[in-house]
Amino acid sequence: MSRTILIATRKSPLALKQTELVQKWLNQRNPEKLFHNLPLITKVDERLNWSLEKRGGIGLFTKELEAALLDKNADLAVHSAKDMPTTETTGLSIAGYLPRAKANDVLVCKDSIKIPKCIATSSPRRRAQMSLIYKGIQWTQLRGNVGSRLRKIATNQKDTGNSADATMLAAAGLERLNIQNYEGLRFIEQPIETFVPAPGQAAIAIQCREEDIHKYTDQFCSKTYLAVSLEREFLRRLGGGCQTPVGAYYDGEKLFIYHPDTGHVTYNEVINNCQQIDAYLTKLMLQLKL
Repeated sequence: MSRTILIATRKSPLALKQTELVQKWLNQRNPEKLFHNLPLITKVDERLNWSLEKRGGIGLFTKELEAALLDKNADLAVHSAKDMPTTETTGLSIAGYLPRAKANDVLVCKDSIKIPKCIATSSPRRRAQMSLIYKGIQWTQLRGNVGSRLRKIATNQKDTGNSADATMLAAAGLERLNIQNYEGLRFIEQPIETFVPAPGQAAIAIQCREEDIHKYTDQFCSKTYLAVSLEREFLRRLGGGCQTPVGAYYDGEKLFIYHPDTGHVTYNEVINNCQQIDAYLTKLMLQLKL
């Protein structure tokens, strides 16, 4: 009888849904194996008073799951790719990604408000790009899962500072949670050309121990792997994490970039494999003067 393969995940509704998608994907391709979820409580989920901006953001959501892999308490871990550090943890590898969902950002605003005065987001990337749309906007932060953040906006609740009349969410998360509308709120999807997503946004990453990477060859989506590898390497070269106001999204034909020094730029480029990424980005960084 095959040994049960444990998949580490956070306990938030979105994390559990994403892990359910991974489990279903693996079950379909490996009917002889048993895949079970291992929900873990992470420190960042427990401490909702933490400021993600002050604590660095990237890596905060992955630390406990990676520890479970390294300690061999889990065999796989599921992450939102945009939450992962661009430098891989020693002993661990990204086994692959599920096919990517829609990568757009969504402005969620009170129905009664035409132009938001205060937006709740801790993301410098979202703040930088939204500031180009709405001048003089104020910022605050809301912690919690997607549902609680929607409720707080709709009911004028606040964590700190000013009460927000809008927040920013990923379209992929709303779609995976089957949230198409919310009473008292309207959803405004932002075009990728003028509001570039975070590197890896909308991609679900599956991480494993380095010694087990051969077990998952050709198990996941090669198109998503190529695109996210390009985006993450671009961010890595800038020395960035989620506290750097940088957007990068590759759709297989075009690379969309946002950087404070360049603004929004789009490059037509077909990259056929990961081996081409290094040379392409070396040329691109010279062009962008970054």
